Amino acid sequence: MGTLLPTSTSEVRENLEKANNSLQIDQQQKDVDAGALFVLKSKGSWKHCGYHLTTSIVAPPLLSLPYAFTLLGWTAGIFCLVIGALVTFYSYNLLSLVLERQAKLGNRQLRFRDMARDILGPRWGRYFVGPIQFAVCYGAVVACNLLGGQCMKAIYLLSNPNGSMKLYEFVIIFGCFMLILAQIPSFHSLRHINLVSLVLCLLYSACAVVGSIYIGNSSKGPEKDYSLKGDTENKLFGIFNALSIIATTYGNGIIPEIQATLAPPVKGKMFKGLSVCYAVVTVTFFSVAISGYWAFGNQSEGLILSNFVDNGNPLVPKWFIYMTNIFTIVQLSAVGVVYLQPTNEVLEQTFGDPKSPQFSNRNVIPRLISRSLAITISTIIAAMLPFFGDINSLIGAFGFMPLDFVLPVIFFNLTFKPSKRSPIFWLNVTIAVVFSTLGAIAAIAAVRQIALDAKNYQLFANV
Repeated sequence: MGTLLPTSTSEVRENLEKANNSLQIDQQQKDVDAGALFVLKSKGSWKHCGYHLTTSIVAPPLLSLPYAFTLLGWTAGIFCLVIGALVTFYSYNLLSLVLERQAKLGNRQLRFRDMARDILGPRWGRYFVGPIQFAVCYGAVVACNLLGGQCMKAIYLLSNPNGSMKLYEFVIIFGCFMLILAQIPSFHSLRHINLVSLVLCLLYSACAVVGSIYIGNSSKGPEKDYSLKGDTENKLFGIFNALSIIATTYGNGIIPEIQATLAPPVKGKMFKGLSVCYAVVTVTFFSVAISGYWAFGNQSEGLILSNFVDNGNPLVPKWFIYMTNIFTIVQLSAVGVVYLQPTNEVLEQTFGDPKSPQFSNRNVIPRLISRSLAITISTIIAAMLPFFGDINSLIGAFGFMPLDFVLPVIFFNLTFKPSKRSPIFWLNVTIAVVFSTLGAIAAIAAVRQIALDAKNYQLFANV
């Protein structure tokens, strides 16, 4: 007879670490608030983490990358796309290492604002990081509502060119769909939906690439012109608008919340999840940006799918446009629900009771009411302010730049305290300074663009 015992010291250490981490989580959950207990359940694997990350990063805003290239040109466009990939992959891994370090010290941080509070001080978490993250994530929910409505309207007009339905009606229809998905109880519960989302982003990106190449090789496409449009001032501000779009496309803003869904021990799991995510990022971002800009040049629209129709005439088969838009609409619903999670966590922290079961009337009724209100408000905002491109730029400059490019390197330097003579210290300082400056200028450029477009703004406009 034999007993199953660990065969090495490393296995013993690993088993002890798992036991200690489990006890730690159990102890934390005794005193934890309802938002962390019910929304940020720590049950996922690295694969689930990869699904969450992919849904939060590889989203329909990537279809605006050819437009960003119209403001940058070939060389600068590809360079910025590469830098964005390298810096965000690096920053997200630094953020993960900081979270792992804190967990090892017995202080597992579940939220971005928790990190800011513990590393920078309570005021930073409460008055800077918390509000910015909430605005960015809720703004992403609004943008998903709007883009979903635009895709639905595109399908409608293609099948019924003289139809009388307005954009805000489609935004409301999409909002009703989101209203149902918003009731999914926890972030971890989204893992299967986000696996489907991963497949969908590959499908509509492939459709965008195939459609662009088809039109670019046919006589139906526009004459290719890759020159930058506008005078010197417009070109300069256009560069910073493009940087905001690219930052938004690579943006995440919820890395700590995604890592919080991992079952302990968390060591190494986030890197695997990020590797899955960035494999998809590399395939989709570069193929869509390059093929779209190659096919349409400086006439690329804010959403490349708009280039597939010219004055109501489809340049590719109708069924192809229907299929592409349907893939996009379905994935948008998953993206919107993912970015709703920080809002859900705040709402449950406020109205939930951690001492009562998650599915008791005491928690279900407040959850149903608060989440329904959150989706209703985002739908109304999207219907009232249908200007996706401008919103996209402002979100990137205002939120994603500090959350995804600046704060991770600052957190790493303050947590690990690398020597001031080490390359990593100065690399992090350089990233923080450069992207802080770019973020400030890009915010000014985004506000300027909104001011220029203000004459075309109209509440509930049918754009």
